[in-house]
Amino acid sequence: MSKNDEKYNKRRLKSSYITTIVSISLVLFMLGLLGLIILHAKKLSDYVKENIGFSIIMNENVKEAGIIKLQKTLDASKYVKTTEYITKEKAAEELGKDLGEDFIGFLGYNPLLPSIEVRFKAEYANNDSLTMIKNNILANKNVKEVYYQESLVDVINKNVKNISIIILGFTFLLSFIAIALINNTIRLSVYSKRFIIKSMQLVGATQQFIRRPFIIRGIIQGIYGAFIAIILLIGILYFSQQEIPELINLQDIDLFLSLFGIVILFGIIISWLSNYFAVRKYLKIKTDSLYY
Repeated sequence: MSKNDEKYNKRRLKSSYITTIVSISLVLFMLGLLGLIILHAKKLSDYVKENIGFSIIMNENVKEAGIIKLQKTLDASKYVKTTEYITKEKAAEELGKDLGEDFIGFLGYNPLLPSIEVRFKAEYANNDSLTMIKNNILANKNVKEVYYQESLVDVINKNVKNISIIILGFTFLLSFIAIALINNTIRLSVYSKRFIIKSMQLVGATQQFIRRPFIIRGIIQGIYGAFIAIILLIGILYFSQQEIPELINLQDIDLFLSLFGIVILFGIIISWLSNYFAVRKYLKIKTDSLYY
């Protein structure tokens, strides 16, 4: 073989290696991007649910000690995220700002009642749970009324459910496409080396010996591709936060690290399996079939 042919073959092998890594990284990037969307959708839905207004209106003559006791009881419960005690004076101040005028001076007295604003954990922000909690709170003699928008809760939960089903279906579809693309890319790479595989087999090399370098190379390609995909995802996160600063409230480093770990694991497993079955095919195929 001439030096020119040898250089040409080396360039082809290097180009094939790089092309495989780029293909894997782009597919993993798309999967990771979908993962980010899912994480943000879950965080956003939880954020919306946890900010549904739930107001506990107290009786007019209730003592402050009774209100604080109820507030502490709520804070200690498993379903409450936060509570805020709104005094009559604070309620009047906030309403005055909203109205743009001093309604107390006009009426001559403060008609508002003290209240406790409650925010529930996302898993309890549904009408079944809220109705049960409402009934328990109303059993307190210091409570006059409990108010929240039941229709809004229903709409939020229904929309979240519909969006979750759509995202889940899209996830399965994209995962299938991603596996198929990575598999085909690696199969093409192995196809270009089919004569080398068969030659090694004919001179007595075992299947495990022939398969090992392909699998190791595939795992390395999967890792490289995953790291490139992760760098791209971090770039997307950075620029998204620059454009929409509010997104930082939805960030969860632990979840992102878990997602990046899944991207790496996915890249390794798919690359390993694709190389394993692609090499296996050419180990079993007849020599004459290599030309077709």
